[in-house]
Amino acid sequence: MSTSLKEESTLRADLGDQPEEKLAVALDFQTAREALDLVDRLEGSCRWMKVGLELYCAAGNSLIETLRNRGLEVFLDLKLHDIPNTVAGAIRSVANVGAGLLTLHAGGGEAMLRAAAKAAAENPASPRLLAVTVLTSMDVVQLQSTGVTDTPAAQVLRLARLAGACGIEGLVCSSEETATLRQELGAGPFLVVPGIRPAGADVGDQKRIATPGEAIARGASMLVVGRPITQAKRPGDAARGILAEIAAKA
Repeated sequence: MSTSLKEESTLRADLGDQPEEKLAVALDFQTAREALDLVDRLEGSCRWMKVGLELYCAAGNSLIETLRNRGLEVFLDLKLHDIPNTVAGAIRSVANVGAGLLTLHAGGGEAMLRAAAKAAAENPASPRLLAVTVLTSMDVVQLQSTGVTDTPAAQVLRLARLAGACGIEGLVCSSEETATLRQELGAGPFLVVPGIRPAGADVGDQKRIATPGEAIARGASMLVVGRPITQAKRPGDAARGILAEIAAKA
């Protein structure tokens, strides 16, 4: 039997409503030294740090421990996607490292998602699971090249419903789909939105983007911001500007 969304939410503390709980800084670096240097330059402005696959492969659990010892929360963005047994085993392996959030691909299918939810439910220390729907770097042309003929919005909704039915309480989507997910699924799902670009910022390799204020207004629970903060001359100031925009819309 799968874990319901209500049961799953009791296993991990809910995030607060303060702006600092709604922003995760993407530490997209190749070394722990670079990542920690950026943390220092944030000057205590942010609480959540996202550690992706690139940095995790280089620095591993020791970086998570270091970040936690600094009083920070860790969003472990590994986007797990494998056979059910392997994904469940990976979740058990990282259950006690101290991360608060962990991603996996909703496209892994029902069996994988149910196995992941069960593995997380078995350990109260497990991070909250977030099912990635359609990457924000993909538009309709790229999605169709994978054999999916629906629009990104339709595919996101399909995968979001699948994840919810399998006991995954959180979703990763673009801001373009957030309002629709709120309308269709209600206030329950925890919606994490990457592809955030302040007005005038370089879009880079992202396709489906929004400003921080737009994303929050559409119903995002947490924003993921990388280059607009990490490549700023004064990352702390950049982060505080985004936090102010979040506070104004929350």
